[in-house]
Amino acid sequence: MARLTLKWGAKITQNKGFVNINLKVFVPENLPYFCNMKNVAVIGGGTMGNGIAHVFAQSGYSVTLIDIKKDMLDKAIATIIKNMDRMIAKEKITNEQKDQALANINTTTDLKTGVFNADLVVEAATENVEIKLQLFKSIDEFAPKNCVLASNTSSISITKIASVTSRPEKVIGMHFMNPVPVMKLVEVIEGFKTDKQVTSDIMELSKKLGKIPALTQDYPGFIANRILMPMINEAIISLHEGVAGVTEIDTIMKLGMAHPMGPLQLADFIGLDVCLAILNVLYDGLGNTKYAPCPLLVNMVTSGDLGVKSGRGFYDYSHGTKELIVAPNFK
Repeated sequence: MARLTLKWGAKITQNKGFVNINLKVFVPENLPYFCNMKNVAVIGGGTMGNGIAHVFAQSGYSVTLIDIKKDMLDKAIATIIKNMDRMIAKEKITNEQKDQALANINTTTDLKTGVFNADLVVEAATENVEIKLQLFKSIDEFAPKNCVLASNTSSISITKIASVTSRPEKVIGMHFMNPVPVMKLVEVIEGFKTDKQVTSDIMELSKKLGKIPALTQDYPGFIANRILMPMINEAIISLHEGVAGVTEIDTIMKLGMAHPMGPLQLADFIGLDVCLAILNVLYDGLGNTKYAPCPLLVNMVTSGDLGVKSGRGFYDYSHGTKELIVAPNFK
């Protein structure tokens, strides 16, 4: 943990019976970089991006939320407002804190404008390696040279992402969990060339956001998804082979293993396309058939059944997410 030592100086004078004490604080110039971070650019207005913007803004940072689609930015702000209203109803924040947090957020569809004065960029675009590599090339070109570049990727190599930039020592993974305002974990991933001071700064920054960081090294799936995705895949395989139904699989895991959500419901919540993408990264990167995605998952993604985001996955969400109704093709 970085320690900040302040030096104090005092000058005492007396004038007409009054004692004046002038205090001076000498702040060292070599402060940890996270102490000086004020401007944060978040790329991607989707579920993860708006959640990350929410948390930074609520923690007092000036946030620029960037997306190529204006309607995505409008939806993102609406989601942030709705989530903050829920927090007010639960007495976790006040109306004044909500207003201040929203005042901390600006939006733009222009990447260059969004990152030009950023101290930290957090990329939260779709989990597609080519999109991320192209984004990081552009971010590297437009962002200040001292800016730290972070990716919210849940599986793609930080070292590979860093390799397309001129600052691999300043590239790091910040894998937030969904929903970001609620979940405490940030999985921090070091690339092969990530500077140790950058890692330390991001760990401390995560704590400043009220999160609990956990450090992992840069191997396919890191820790969270290297363990989670094979479990989800095995649940889908069990369904595919007729071992048990959707409700039964999720019930067994919730009641028997004390999981708050069954693996099939969780897959719907994550997005089946995201699950498939991560499993492919694991399979390609580790070369072990135990990570090969189930054919049923492949077919569902191909057909457009992606879970909550599309309205149907293993469950039918046409009436919302509160009541679990098994999708018609699995009844």
